[in-house]
Amino acid sequence: MPLTIEMSELNGNEKLYRFADNLPTNSSNPGTIQTGDLMIYGGNTLVLFYKSFPTVYTYTKLGQIDDPTGLAEALGTGRITVTFSLSN
Repeated sequence: MPLTIEMSELNGNEKLYRFADNLPTNSSNPGTIQTGDLMIYGGNTLVLFYKSFPTVYTYTKLGQIDDPTGLAEALGTGRITVTFSLSN
């Protein structure tokens, strides 16, 4: 960390980035996606959710944004460059 990537828009509720290689996963169904969730879908897709909704899919949760207020507006509707870093 930090990690800077260009993320694409998907479904009007998430941004995604596909890694070239698979990452280690421990997938489960969260039941409901929460705004600010950062997860891996499959083995190589990093997903940042900016809206909450129920899901039937499985993900590996990596973390979440501490205060997702205004996240949807900040991310916008198209591709975006995002930098992830760890907080103390």
